Amino acid sequence: MTAADGLAPAAAMAAAGPPAAAGSAAPDGSAAASLFDLRVAPMQDFADQAGAVAAACHDMAIRFHRGGKLVVFGTGGASTDAQHVAVEFVHPVIVGKRALPAISLTSDVATVTGVAARDGMAPIFAHQIRFLAEPADIALGIAADGSCASVLAGLLAARALGMLTIALVGGGGDGEIAASRAAEHLLVARSDDPRIVKEMQVTAYHVLWELVHVFFEQPGILAPGVVA
Repeated sequence: MTAADGLAPAAAMAAAGPPAAAGSAAPDGSAAASLFDLRVAPMQDFADQAGAVAAACHDMAIRFHRGGKLVVFGTGGASTDAQHVAVEFVHPVIVGKRALPAISLTSDVATVTGVAARDGMAPIFAHQIRFLAEPADIALGIAADGSCASVLAGLLAARALGMLTIALVGGGGDGEIAASRAAEHLLVARSDDPRIVKEMQVTAYHVLWELVHVFFEQPGILAPGVVA
């Protein structure tokens, strides 16, 4: 047997891939289907909140039209969502859409950690809102479980200042944020699975962005003659 003959069986085995486990069946998609099924009810529930979403977007568009800005905040994974929302408004990925003013309160690490070191985590957003926001502005708080202390404090500070307040929360919509009535518009991702909550909230804030622009593009909805 030549060297080439010796390599041929090895090459053939590599091309065939690893052997199947004894008794295993070819994938039929059932596992994937079950994961999709877990998302059906939360998605339908969010669709049922279409009226609430539209009302929130209309109020946001009015605030933007009057010169307000969007102030977004959240902790943990939601902190990056806050940054995502801000850049979507400031630098729209769709060519031709107008840029709108927005800031994320999670971006200034020095301020966030400074407040947290001195006063604890709860006031990290409320402190910034008191010094950076105006009554004409919009506060959007994002919380995975509906009871995040720092998001709740931020919404309360915003409400006290006269800002429009909107919350995206997970769970059953019965957490401390809902109980406090700090948010004028409460949009709920009804799931206890943090992965599904994240997926729903990403969908929610993209819908918020898109519908705000729809209102800007309709003459007379915000004020006579307002068109993007």
